[in-house]
Amino acid sequence: MSQDILGKIKGGLIVSCQALNDEPLHSSYIMSRMAYAAMLGGAVGIRANTVEDITEIKKLVDIPIIGIIKKNYDDSDVYITPTMEEVDALVDCGVDIIAMDSTARLRPKSQSLEEFFSNVRKKYPNQLFMADCSNYDEGIQAAKLGFDIIGTTMSGYTPYTEGTKLPNYELMRSLVKDCGKPVIAEGGIWSPQELKMALETGVFAAVVGTAITRPMDITRRYVEAINN
Repeated sequence: MSQDILGKIKGGLIVSCQALNDEPLHSSYIMSRMAYAAMLGGAVGIRANTVEDITEIKKLVDIPIIGIIKKNYDDSDVYITPTMEEVDALVDCGVDIIAMDSTARLRPKSQSLEEFFSNVRKKYPNQLFMADCSNYDEGIQAAKLGFDIIGTTMSGYTPYTEGTKLPNYELMRSLVKDCGKPVIAEGGIWSPQELKMALETGVFAAVVGTAITRPMDITRRYVEAINN
């Protein structure tokens, strides 16, 4: 089953369909239609946030879904699937792949990634898990811990990688070369040309989000271009 899921996304475009509470398109219905449009356009997978959105998306699309739950905790900066509560909820809704922050930062209750993922893997030995990493060392560590997929998702989004030029092609290349797991490129891919360049690094697949599914940010980018 796991190989079937991976086979479906290999070499393709995964579209991230997310809208947080304070964003104009925040609606499970809208995200489901966005995902459906992405599938019709040729996307091989969807990345989605919250059980509500994933449940609606699953009604319309039959391609693999990478699920996350973004939740803030007072005692940690980790917010992408940070605790077992979020993992349990994602498993219960039948998501194909579960992604989580796999940076070196401590999780809620001062839990390390190693301790947390060890418990997760014991509880769900057959679930596919994707590690959202910000640098090379985190990607290598996540692979050693047993993650099925390594992602470049957090590059530029941790204090110690802030300012990194995105897309981070060098990180993609080095993880493809050394981590021994399928690598998914994610972060800062704004154009078809950048997507093509990302796939040419040897990554397994690539995620594009904002450039496709966030019209407010896309519009702002155009407005900035004419105002500068």
